[in-house]
Amino acid sequence: QVQLVESGGGLVQAGGSLRLSCAASGRTFSSYAMGWFRQAPGKEREFVAAISWSGGTTDYSDSVKGRFTISSDNAKNTLYLQMNNLKPEDTAVYYCAAHRGILLVTSLTKYDYWGQGTQVTVSS
Repeated sequence: QVQLVESGGGLVQAGGSLRLSCAASGRTFSSYAMGWFRQAPGKEREFVAAISWSGGTTDYSDSVKGRFTISSDNAKNTLYLQMNNLKPEDTAVYYCAAHRGILLVTSLTKYDYWGQGTQVTVSS
């Protein structure tokens, strides 16, 4: 019933910036907390950032804290991830996810819906 579509990925040089977007549909009359996860080649999918349904609470992994900013626009059903000062280790497929609840969660297993992912590649 919920569809998530990521966009905005691409190839950037180290130190550059990129903004990812996640368009959600089919959840107009429900409340969802949202999150971003990423998966690099040969590694498990890991938590990046999360935001409560109201947008009042956010959380970040230590590796991106201070560089990435998660935000949402519920009127447009859109989630964003602003990524600044990108590093080669940020290279991964980035996934948007939705959790049926108003409180943010960081555990991958707690999320109910996932997008197809968008590739982010950072060159040195």
